[in-house]
Amino acid sequence: MHQLTASALAEKLLAGDVTSVEATQASLDRIDAVDGAVHAFLHVDAEGALAAAADVDARRAAGENLPTLAGVPVAVKDVLTTVGQPTTCGSRMLQGWVPPYDATVVARLRAAGLPILGKTNMDEFAMGSSTEHSAYGATRNPWDTGRVPGGSGGGSAAAVSALAAPLAVGTDTGGSIRQPGAMTGTVGVKPTYGGVSRYGLVAMASSLDQAGPVARSVLDAALLHEVIAGHDPRDSTSLTAPVPPVVEAARRGDVEGLRIGIVRELGGEGFQPGVRQRFDEAVELLTGAGAEVVEVSCPSFVHGIAAYYLVMPSEVSSNLAKFDAMRYGLRVAPEGVQAPSAEEVMAASRDAGFGDEVKRRIILGTYALSSGYYDAYYGSAQKVRTLIARDFAAAFEQVDVLVSPTAPTTAWPLGEKLDDPLAMYLADVATIPANLAGVPGLSLPAGLADGLPVGFQVLAPALADDRLYTVGAALERLLEERWGGPFAALAPDLQEVTA
Repeated sequence: MHQLTASALAEKLLAGDVTSVEATQASLDRIDAVDGAVHAFLHVDAEGALAAAADVDARRAAGENLPTLAGVPVAVKDVLTTVGQPTTCGSRMLQGWVPPYDATVVARLRAAGLPILGKTNMDEFAMGSSTEHSAYGATRNPWDTGRVPGGSGGGSAAAVSALAAPLAVGTDTGGSIRQPGAMTGTVGVKPTYGGVSRYGLVAMASSLDQAGPVARSVLDAALLHEVIAGHDPRDSTSLTAPVPPVVEAARRGDVEGLRIGIVRELGGEGFQPGVRQRFDEAVELLTGAGAEVVEVSCPSFVHGIAAYYLVMPSEVSSNLAKFDAMRYGLRVAPEGVQAPSAEEVMAASRDAGFGDEVKRRIILGTYALSSGYYDAYYGSAQKVRTLIARDFAAAFEQVDVLVSPTAPTTAWPLGEKLDDPLAMYLADVATIPANLAGVPGLSLPAGLADGLPVGFQVLAPALADDRLYTVGAALERLLEERWGGPFAALAPDLQEVTA
């Protein structure tokens, strides 16, 4: 049962072929079998998930008309607050903290009847591209447990890839849903900024963070997108526009006559040959299906990483100031001080509670915002951000969507880039522009390079999220015809790998 896609499982639940309790127990059994090797989860709530599943079964037996995904289990990235389950953000700073309220995304999952299996591992406060910066140990890639699953949402991607959860929710600040999707062979979507509520999402960079779906198929992602999206009056950045018809687009999946732009700046040097080859093959399939494909230049994209690593740390410096050891979270008394001041306790607690990558970004952001440097660094980065948004606008006057490889390489070995932060930052070169401009993006599996998954990225104008699913579903169908079946079925059996 754990091998079923979410949409297939939903159909069986509706038909009465299986119960939600059976489906949820199957996921919990799979977690028991494989998570020792993968470490996708930081917390598993078996009791809560089974209780929610039993409630769905009772309501369905009573004849209640339930939402499409009711009874389908889901995993949630540990950056979203959850009543009754810890929310640690992968950090010692929040070890053991149980929030008093649900994030809006979590509340919508519960309202739609999705049992929450638990909380998934992540780079500390979502800072990282490999899920190696978690204070609770690295997550491993189900395709090769000696390699990273991408990050910061590697836990959510690995849970879906390992067939431990049919669905998961991640967050994407600079590619943290899409890049892990590419490295684990899953579908990951960053909705339009403001399309999914950030209320209850522990902020890393408020103008960039966006929650979104992680799934095994484009349709599954669309179904989850529809559940979690929509206006939220508790989030000042939440859009009031209606949710785009993403499920309809995923079911249609027709690219006949669609104009597709290949971004010249998101390819070439630094992109692994196998990654580029899979991308070119996918583009050929879209062309054969009737799409018009042209090359588009977005010259400001080459400055995306530089701008991002000034804007994001600046917001990190501000957002993480609230972890001061006074109100909640870790509190450490400085050694050798008889009556420490609040400042001394704060300094000792932040030193003990934050990992090296978090400290690096706080320091960088504080420097960029400091007097005398604000205009030269943060101000300049915001100007580049405007230029990137203009490049997107100009490109979308010529084409309906833009495409590129999701990540320049396949998953690298654990530990390979830990001592070289700049090399790790480059893993997000193709995903960062979408976050800086607030436009939506989708990554889906495009095949294998050297036996590891490769991702294909689709970008669309703001509020045109349905275009992602139109192209994604069409390409997914074309690739499945080439592979002879769904990509998820090609993943190695973890039980054999770990044996």
